[in-house]
Amino acid sequence: MRVIFMGSPEFSVPVLEALVDAGHEIACVYCQPPRPAGRGKKDRPTPVQACAEAIGLPVRHPVNFKTSEDVAEFAALDADIAVVVAYGLLLPQSILDAPKLGCLNIHASLLPRWRGAAPIHRAILEGDAETGVCIMQMEAGLDTGPVLLRRETLISAKDTTASLHDRLSEMGAAAIVDALSTLADLTAVPQSEEGVTYAKKIDKSEAKIDWTRSATEIDRQIRGLSPFPGAWAEYAGERIKFLSSRLADGAGQPGEVVDMFTIACGDGSVEILTAQREGKRAMAVGEILKGMDVPKGSHFV
Repeated sequence: MRVIFMGSPEFSVPVLEALVDAGHEIACVYCQPPRPAGRGKKDRPTPVQACAEAIGLPVRHPVNFKTSEDVAEFAALDADIAVVVAYGLLLPQSILDAPKLGCLNIHASLLPRWRGAAPIHRAILEGDAETGVCIMQMEAGLDTGPVLLRRETLISAKDTTASLHDRLSEMGAAAIVDALSTLADLTAVPQSEEGVTYAKKIDKSEAKIDWTRSATEIDRQIRGLSPFPGAWAEYAGERIKFLSSRLADGAGQPGEVVDMFTIACGDGSVEILTAQREGKRAMAVGEILKGMDVPKGSHFV
Protein backbone atom coordinates (compact mmCIF):
# COMPACT_ATOMS: atom_id res chain seq x y z
CA MET A 1 0.00 0.00 0.00
CA ARG A 2 0.96 3.62 -0.45
CA VAL A 3 1.01 4.90 3.13
CA ILE A 4 1.32 8.28 4.82
CA PHE A 5 2.87 7.78 8.25
CA MET A 6 2.09 10.21 11.06
CA GLY A 7 3.87 9.92 14.41
CA SER A 8 6.40 11.72 16.58
CA PRO A 9 7.84 10.06 19.74
CA GLU A 10 9.91 6.94 20.33
CA PHE A 11 6.71 4.90 20.67
CA SER A 12 6.01 5.45 16.96
CA VAL A 13 9.43 4.43 15.61
CA PRO A 14 8.97 0.61 15.63
CA VAL A 15 5.70 1.10 13.74
CA LEU A 16 7.38 3.06 10.96
CA GLU A 17 10.17 0.51 10.75
CA ALA A 18 7.66 -2.37 10.60
CA LEU A 19 5.73 -0.74 7.75
CA VAL A 20 8.93 -0.28 5.77
CA ASP A 21 10.05 -3.85 6.47
CA ALA A 22 6.63 -5.15 5.34
CA GLY A 23 7.19 -3.55 1.94
CA HIS A 24 4.69 -0.71 2.12
CA GLU A 25 5.50 2.43 0.14
CA ILE A 26 5.84 5.33 2.56
CA ALA A 27 4.70 8.37 0.59
CA CYS A 28 5.68 10.80 3.34
CA VAL A 29 6.29 10.97 7.08
CA TYR A 30 4.53 13.63 9.15
CA CYS A 31 5.73 14.47 12.65
CA GLN A 32 5.98 17.31 15.11
CA PRO A 33 8.60 19.96 14.26
CA PRO A 34 12.01 20.01 15.96
CA ARG A 35 11.95 21.74 19.32
CA PRO A 36 14.62 23.09 21.70
CA ALA A 37 16.01 20.38 23.99
CA GLY A 38 19.03 19.65 26.14
CA ARG A 39 21.32 22.04 27.93
CA GLY A 40 22.08 24.01 24.78
CA LYS A 41 18.39 24.31 23.91
CA LYS A 42 19.16 23.50 20.29
CA ASP A 43 16.34 22.31 18.04
CA ARG A 44 16.12 18.53 18.22
CA PRO A 45 14.12 16.48 15.71
CA THR A 46 11.58 13.98 16.98
CA PRO A 47 12.63 10.31 17.10
CA VAL A 48 10.35 9.64 14.11
CA GLN A 49 11.99 12.37 12.04
CA ALA A 50 15.44 11.02 12.88
CA CYS A 51 14.36 7.51 11.91
CA ALA A 52 12.68 8.64 8.67
CA GLU A 53 15.69 10.67 7.56
CA ALA A 54 18.02 7.75 8.32
CA ILE A 55 15.88 5.54 6.08
CA GLY A 56 15.71 8.24 3.40
CA LEU A 57 12.01 9.08 3.66
CA PRO A 58 10.60 12.57 3.03
CA VAL A 59 9.48 14.38 6.19
CA ARG A 60 6.99 17.16 6.77
CA HIS A 61 6.05 18.85 10.02
CA PRO A 62 3.31 21.44 9.59
CA VAL A 63 2.33 23.34 12.71
CA ASN A 64 -1.27 22.32 12.04
CA PHE A 65 -3.56 21.63 9.11
CA LYS A 66 -5.47 24.90 9.20
CA THR A 67 -4.06 26.21 5.92
CA SER A 68 -5.44 25.09 2.58
CA GLU A 69 -1.86 24.61 1.35
CA ASP A 70 -1.08 21.98 4.00
CA VAL A 71 -4.32 20.11 3.27
CA ALA A 72 -3.69 20.23 -0.48
CA GLU A 73 -0.14 18.93 -0.09
CA PHE A 74 -1.41 16.06 2.04
CA ALA A 75 -4.14 15.13 -0.45
CA ALA A 76 -1.71 15.38 -3.38
CA LEU A 77 0.27 12.46 -1.95
CA ASP A 78 -2.55 10.26 -3.29
CA ALA A 79 -2.14 7.73 -0.47
CA ASP A 80 -4.16 4.57 -0.03
CA ILE A 81 -4.18 5.00 3.74
CA ALA A 82 -2.62 6.99 6.58
CA VAL A 83 -1.27 5.31 9.72
CA VAL A 84 -1.30 7.55 12.79
CA VAL A 85 0.38 6.75 16.11
CA ALA A 86 1.11 9.37 18.78
CA TYR A 87 1.31 12.13 16.19
CA GLY A 88 0.46 14.93 18.58
CA LEU A 89 -2.25 16.79 16.65
CA LEU A 90 -5.98 16.33 16.26
CA LEU A 91 -6.63 15.86 12.56
CA PRO A 92 -9.40 17.80 10.79
CA GLN A 93 -11.98 15.97 8.70
CA SER A 94 -10.33 17.15 5.48
CA ILE A 95 -7.20 15.17 6.41
CA LEU A 96 -9.12 12.12 7.66
CA ASP A 97 -10.96 11.95 4.33
CA ALA A 98 -7.95 12.47 2.03
CA PRO A 99 -6.48 8.92 1.81
CA LYS A 100 -8.59 6.48 -0.22
CA LEU A 101 -9.13 4.19 2.78
CA GLY A 102 -9.04 6.88 5.44
CA CYS A 103 -6.77 7.03 8.50
CA LEU A 104 -5.98 4.25 10.96
CA ASN A 105 -4.78 5.01 14.47
CA ILE A 106 -2.78 2.75 16.79
CA HIS A 107 -3.94 3.49 20.32
CA ALA A 108 -2.22 2.03 23.39
CA SER A 109 -5.25 0.88 25.36
CA LEU A 110 -8.26 -1.39 25.10
CA LEU A 111 -10.78 1.15 23.91
CA PRO A 112 -13.09 2.62 25.07
CA ARG A 113 -10.99 2.51 28.25
CA TRP A 114 -8.32 5.20 28.39
CA ARG A 115 -9.05 7.39 25.44
CA GLY A 116 -6.71 10.36 25.36
CA ALA A 117 -3.13 11.38 26.04
CA ALA A 118 -1.64 9.06 28.67
CA PRO A 119 -3.23 5.59 28.44
CA ILE A 120 -0.12 3.65 29.49
CA HIS A 121 0.50 5.69 32.63
CA ARG A 122 -3.17 5.61 33.64
CA ALA A 123 -3.54 1.86 33.20
CA ILE A 124 -0.75 1.24 35.72
CA LEU A 125 -1.81 4.03 38.08
CA GLU A 126 -5.33 2.61 38.28
CA GLY A 127 -4.19 -0.97 38.76
CA ASP A 128 -5.61 -2.38 35.53
CA ALA A 129 -4.98 -6.11 35.11
CA GLU A 130 -4.53 -5.84 31.36
CA THR A 131 -4.15 -3.40 28.53
CA GLY A 132 -3.29 -3.63 24.85
CA VAL A 133 -3.42 -1.88 21.51
CA CYS A 134 -6.32 -1.09 19.22
CA ILE A 135 -6.24 -0.40 15.51
CA MET A 136 -8.98 2.19 15.11
CA GLN A 137 -10.60 3.80 12.08
CA MET A 138 -10.20 7.47 12.85
CA GLU A 139 -13.04 9.97 13.05
CA ALA A 140 -13.25 13.54 14.31
CA GLY A 141 -13.82 12.64 17.98
CA LEU A 142 -11.01 11.92 20.45
CA ASP A 143 -10.28 8.18 20.06
CA THR A 144 -13.95 7.46 19.38
CA GLY A 145 -13.69 5.57 16.08
CA PRO A 146 -14.64 1.95 15.44
CA VAL A 147 -12.02 -0.70 16.21
CA LEU A 148 -10.74 -3.02 13.50
CA LEU A 149 -8.33 -5.12 15.54
CA ARG A 150 -7.21 -5.38 19.16
CA ARG A 151 -4.39 -7.17 20.95
CA GLU A 152 -4.19 -7.68 24.72
CA THR A 153 -1.38 -8.04 27.23
CA LEU A 154 -1.36 -8.55 30.99
CA ILE A 155 0.11 -5.86 33.23
CA SER A 156 2.50 -7.51 35.69
CA ALA A 157 3.42 -6.33 39.18
CA LYS A 158 6.87 -5.48 37.78
CA ASP A 159 5.70 -3.37 34.86
CA THR A 160 6.59 0.30 34.72
CA THR A 161 5.36 2.76 32.14
CA ALA A 162 8.75 2.32 30.42
CA SER A 163 8.48 -1.47 30.11
CA LEU A 164 4.82 -1.39 29.11
CA HIS A 165 5.52 1.42 26.59
CA ASP A 166 8.10 -0.71 24.80
CA ARG A 167 5.92 -3.82 24.78
CA LEU A 168 2.88 -1.99 23.43
CA SER A 169 4.95 -0.22 20.80
CA GLU A 170 6.13 -3.56 19.42
CA MET A 171 2.60 -4.97 19.67
CA GLY A 172 1.24 -1.99 17.76
CA ALA A 173 3.83 -2.42 15.03
CA ALA A 174 2.90 -6.07 14.53
CA ALA A 175 -0.83 -5.33 14.73
CA ILE A 176 -0.84 -2.62 12.05
CA VAL A 177 1.10 -4.82 9.65
CA ASP A 178 -1.46 -7.58 10.21
CA ALA A 179 -4.34 -5.13 9.85
CA LEU A 180 -3.12 -3.76 6.52
CA SER A 181 -2.56 -7.25 5.13
CA THR A 182 -6.13 -8.33 6.00
CA LEU A 183 -7.93 -5.00 5.79
CA ALA A 184 -10.65 -6.19 3.42
CA ASP A 185 -11.60 -8.96 5.86
CA LEU A 186 -11.72 -6.83 9.03
CA THR A 187 -14.95 -5.53 10.50
CA ALA A 188 -15.02 -2.09 12.12
CA VAL A 189 -16.72 -2.59 15.50
CA PRO A 190 -18.19 0.56 17.09
CA GLN A 191 -16.92 1.27 20.58
CA SER A 192 -19.25 0.60 23.48
CA GLU A 193 -20.83 3.59 25.17
CA GLU A 194 -20.14 1.88 28.49
CA GLY A 195 -16.73 1.80 30.14
CA VAL A 196 -15.44 5.02 28.60
CA THR A 197 -12.56 6.57 30.55
CA TYR A 198 -10.18 9.38 29.65
CA ALA A 199 -6.43 9.27 30.20
CA LYS A 200 -5.65 12.90 30.91
CA LYS A 201 -2.10 14.11 30.42
CA ILE A 202 0.22 13.42 33.35
CA ASP A 203 0.88 16.50 35.47
CA LYS A 204 4.07 16.86 37.49
CA SER A 205 1.94 17.63 40.54
CA GLU A 206 0.96 13.93 40.59
CA ALA A 207 4.55 12.86 41.26
CA LYS A 208 4.95 13.84 44.93
CA ILE A 209 4.44 10.77 47.12
CA ASP A 210 1.96 10.99 49.98
CA TRP A 211 3.12 8.25 52.35
CA THR A 212 -0.27 8.14 54.11
CA ARG A 213 -1.71 6.42 51.05
CA SER A 214 -1.70 2.63 50.83
CA ALA A 215 1.36 0.70 49.69
CA THR A 216 -0.63 -0.59 46.71
CA GLU A 217 -1.39 2.95 45.53
CA ILE A 218 2.17 4.16 46.06
CA ASP A 219 3.66 1.16 44.26
CA ARG A 220 1.40 1.91 41.28
CA GLN A 221 2.37 5.58 41.45
CA ILE A 222 6.08 4.74 41.35
CA ARG A 223 5.75 2.27 38.49
CA GLY A 224 3.17 4.33 36.59
CA LEU A 225 5.28 7.50 36.63
CA SER A 226 8.55 5.77 35.73
CA PRO A 227 10.63 7.07 34.07
CA PHE A 228 8.80 10.38 33.63
CA PRO A 229 8.06 12.48 35.56
CA GLY A 230 9.22 10.09 38.30
CA ALA A 231 7.47 9.73 41.67
CA TRP A 232 9.54 11.46 44.34
CA ALA A 233 9.98 12.17 48.02
CA GLU A 234 12.50 14.11 50.07
CA TYR A 235 15.14 12.69 52.36
CA ALA A 236 17.42 14.96 54.41
CA GLY A 237 16.47 17.87 52.16
CA GLU A 238 17.26 16.02 48.92
CA ARG A 239 14.64 15.05 46.35
CA ILE A 240 14.87 11.35 45.46
CA LYS A 241 13.06 9.89 42.46
CA PHE A 242 11.77 6.34 42.77
CA LEU A 243 11.72 4.41 39.49
CA SER A 244 10.79 0.84 40.42
CA SER A 245 9.33 -0.83 43.49
CA ARG A 246 7.37 -3.75 44.86
CA LEU A 247 5.07 -4.43 47.77
CA ALA A 248 6.88 -5.53 50.92
CA ASP A 249 6.36 -6.68 54.50
CA GLY A 250 6.90 -4.32 57.39
CA ALA A 251 4.97 -1.60 59.14
CA GLY A 252 5.68 1.77 60.68
CA GLN A 253 4.72 5.41 60.54
CA PRO A 254 4.05 6.68 56.99
CA GLY A 255 7.38 7.51 55.36
CA GLU A 256 9.46 5.60 57.95
CA VAL A 257 12.30 3.38 56.75
CA VAL A 258 11.54 -0.04 58.20
CA ASP A 259 14.36 -1.99 56.53
CA MET A 260 17.05 -0.86 54.06
CA PHE A 261 14.99 0.99 51.38
CA THR A 262 11.65 -0.45 52.50
CA ILE A 263 9.35 2.42 53.45
CA ALA A 264 6.14 2.25 55.46
CA CYS A 265 2.95 3.61 53.96
CA GLY A 266 -0.50 4.32 55.37
CA ASP A 267 -1.25 0.63 54.87
CA GLY A 268 1.65 -1.75 54.22
CA SER A 269 5.12 -0.96 52.87
CA VAL A 270 6.94 -0.62 49.57
CA GLU A 271 10.47 -1.72 48.78
CA ILE A 272 12.28 0.67 46.46
CA LEU A 273 14.35 -1.17 43.84
CA THR A 274 15.64 1.62 41.60
CA ALA A 275 16.01 5.29 42.44
CA GLN A 276 17.74 8.46 41.29
CA ARG A 277 19.40 11.08 43.45
CA GLU A 278 19.56 14.72 42.40
CA GLY A 279 22.11 15.26 39.64
CA LYS A 280 22.90 11.55 39.33
CA ARG A 281 21.90 8.68 37.08
CA ALA A 282 19.29 6.09 37.98
CA MET A 283 20.78 3.29 40.08
CA ALA A 284 19.77 0.10 41.84
CA VAL A 285 19.17 0.78 45.51
CA GLY A 286 22.13 -1.37 46.57
CA GLU A 287 24.41 0.93 44.61
CA ILE A 288 22.80 4.06 46.04
CA LEU A 289 23.26 2.81 49.60
CA LYS A 290 27.04 2.66 49.09
CA GLY A 291 27.09 6.45 49.14
CA MET A 292 23.97 7.30 51.11
CA ASP A 293 23.09 6.45 54.69
CA VAL A 294 19.42 5.50 55.11
CA PRO A 295 19.18 3.97 58.58
CA LYS A 296 16.16 2.14 59.90
CA GLY A 297 13.81 4.60 61.60
CA SER A 298 14.71 7.54 59.37
CA HIS A 299 11.95 9.20 57.35
CA PHE A 300 11.09 10.21 53.80
CA VAL A 301 8.69 13.12 53.44
